Amino acid sequence: MVNIEDIKYFKSLLGEDRVLSGDEINEDFSHDELGGVSRMPEVLLEVQNTEEVSKIMKYAYEKGIPVVPRGSGTGLVGASVPLLGGIMLNMGSMNKILEIDEENLTLTVEPGVLLMEIGKFVEQHDLFYPPDPGEKSATIGGNISTNAGGMRAVKYGVTRDYVRGLEVVLPNGDVLNLGGKVVKNSSGYSIKDLICGSEGTLAIITKAILKLLPLPKKTISLLVPFKDLDSAIGTVPKIIKSKAIPTAIEFMQREVILSAEEYLGKKFPDNSADAYLLLSFDGNSKEEVEKDYEKVAEICLSEGAFDVYIVDTDERKEAVWNARGAFLEAVKASTTEMDECDVVVPRNKVAEFIKYTNELQKQFDIRIRSFGHAGDGNLHVYILRDNLSKEEWENKLKQVFECMYTRSMELKGLVSGEHGIGFAKKPYLFRQYGEEYISLMKNIKKAFDPKNILNPEKVCE
Repeated sequence: MVNIEDIKYFKSLLGEDRVLSGDEINEDFSHDELGGVSRMPEVLLEVQNTEEVSKIMKYAYEKGIPVVPRGSGTGLVGASVPLLGGIMLNMGSMNKILEIDEENLTLTVEPGVLLMEIGKFVEQHDLFYPPDPGEKSATIGGNISTNAGGMRAVKYGVTRDYVRGLEVVLPNGDVLNLGGKVVKNSSGYSIKDLICGSEGTLAIITKAILKLLPLPKKTISLLVPFKDLDSAIGTVPKIIKSKAIPTAIEFMQREVILSAEEYLGKKFPDNSADAYLLLSFDGNSKEEVEKDYEKVAEICLSEGAFDVYIVDTDERKEAVWNARGAFLEAVKASTTEMDECDVVVPRNKVAEFIKYTNELQKQFDIRIRSFGHAGDGNLHVYILRDNLSKEEWENKLKQVFECMYTRSMELKGLVSGEHGIGFAKKPYLFRQYGEEYISLMKNIKKAFDPKNILNPEKVCE
């Protein structure tokens, strides 16, 4: 699909060093973090500014060449895999922080800036970017493309809530500016919000204006062990109802904690219980935070918690939150291959769903590990291959997924809470929504991309 003349054009535009083809392309660009879907691009282009992206898209649009934008490749559903070959745009070099506006509380960035860099930078200005996905090496462009949520969504919401404006390049190469620094906007359809979560299928993000908040002065976490997951998760609705709103409410099981200990080579503060809640609280005074966490501690103890550990020293915070951040990599390191189910269910159905996955573990004789955001019902459930043959693995994986997604729908849940649909989860999205809904999504895609060149075969295609 990409010929010698095309490569000559790209080299004339970008120079020899930023155009790679064939064996020059690193295999890492053929897959994302999980690696279940794989295909090499025909040409890899390292772009550095909006003008270059616009010219490449104009050329690709005229020639009918598929284009896939890619950030850090930390996705889990194959959304950044070039399934039809063609062009891959490496957005990693568009990584400048362009402006911090302390009067309007906004940060303007290019899409390749890493989430961890945003957090560090704004903290130096006594400001705060609330979205907190577990993978801190993800790019902000990728976060926006999947509408990433993360651990602080309980109190602060998800990425879409913090995107004030976007600069995007459409599939035909036109550059569009959406939103801005304004706080309110009722000026027609919100195309900006449509781009958030579209997984690179509608437009390529080249700039983002992010909303910031004043940095909370005090943060404290609670680690709460319970006899079982039912008891732990059953406490969550009571915590939410108490109006002492935690920043995060995470659930974890002993098996995952042990995997994290082994992976990190560090001990967790407590690993004796079967299930835990990990809660964090923030505020502008010690008294404000203490009032909230003391109320929640009382609720947990009244619901059967063994104890409540206050995580208030730097050493304890590092031990607990480093372990939580390493869960995915720890589980991955404990097996030969894995796939994940990123469903979201109503908060009061979390325990029921996790109990069901434990039943599936026994029914199919396959290891299943889970953790996630108890406060917003978003579950990360991992099915592990271990020593299964390829045929056994694919057969069992298909059956387990079928059971899990069917159960999530029965519980009034949705296919994905924050990782997106990409390629891997398309069949379940199509089952979740009726023909009219999918048809509407396809028509939106067609309005943006009539030639279907931008990240084809993903989400609803």
